[in-house]
Amino acid sequence: MSEPVVDDARIPLPDVGSREDERTTLVQFLEYQRIVFLRKIDGLDDQQVRVRVAPSTIDLLGLTRHLVDVERWWFRGVFTEEVTDAVYEVADDPDADWHHGPADTLASALEDWHREVGRAREIVEATPDMGQLSSMATARRGQVSMRWILVHMIEEYARHLGHADVIRESIDGVVDD
Repeated sequence: MSEPVVDDARIPLPDVGSREDERTTLVQFLEYQRIVFLRKIDGLDDQQVRVRVAPSTIDLLGLTRHLVDVERWWFRGVFTEEVTDAVYEVADDPDADWHHGPADTLASALEDWHREVGRAREIVEATPDMGQLSSMATARRGQVSMRWILVHMIEEYARHLGHADVIRESIDGVVDD
């Protein structure tokens, strides 16, 4: 079993939206999604995070690595243009984040995830204007605002948390709300 990754297994949905400003609402909902993600992998070992639910090739280790690269891409790649590569980038494999080897561990992926989330938080904190446009224009969307990135990240986590729910339940029966 791995070390616990969250202190409180039942962190409530943020009570924001009607009384808070837009920035606080978006940031707190993204933080909530990040915490729920950590709850999905809490207590699992390196073998368990490789379990797949047929016929999918998605597992929780690959999902963790994918979220590392998503955090890095949108905040450090697109918004600030401080990096041009992904953590798990391989020239001949565009989905290398999902394709891990036997030596790859959850602990290592979580270390990368915490580093990228930490830097993403710094970037958000340093960006008071939610309408500020990214430094880089993406091929599909052009320049995007910090608001767009935060909403997209909430959507990205929410979509993948559905995958994590099914995988986690198949591993040890844990069902989360």
